[in-house]
Amino acid sequence: MPVNETLNARMRDALAAHAGISEKRMMGGLCFFLNGNMLCGARQHQDGVGRFMFRVGKVNESAALKDPTAHAVIHGTRTLGGFVRVDESDCDDDALRRWLHLCVEHAAALPKKD
Repeated sequence: MPVNETLNARMRDALAAHAGISEKRMMGGLCFFLNGNMLCGARQHQDGVGRFMFRVGKVNESAALKDPTAHAVIHGTRTLGGFVRVDESDCDDDALRRWLHLCVEHAAALPKKD
């Protein structure tokens, strides 16, 4: 699946103030990490829709899924616990910052990985 550079640029801009951010191509797109722990990702799906994926953590997952723009992340045949996806059209800059705030809080509480 093609990488969506517009989504990646939005993610980079939103994460620019955070130290310890790295990137890795995986899951059909580009994923972003804080101190080695996955935060989020972005990709262009086969249906042509750009989507963000946010790792909010299992503790925050049920509350996050109450947001009407959030959906469970299904990778292959399994649902990824602690992750939600949001379509690009439902994620303006304010929403992106809110989602990333949850992701950063979750990842910052985890031990650093190399």
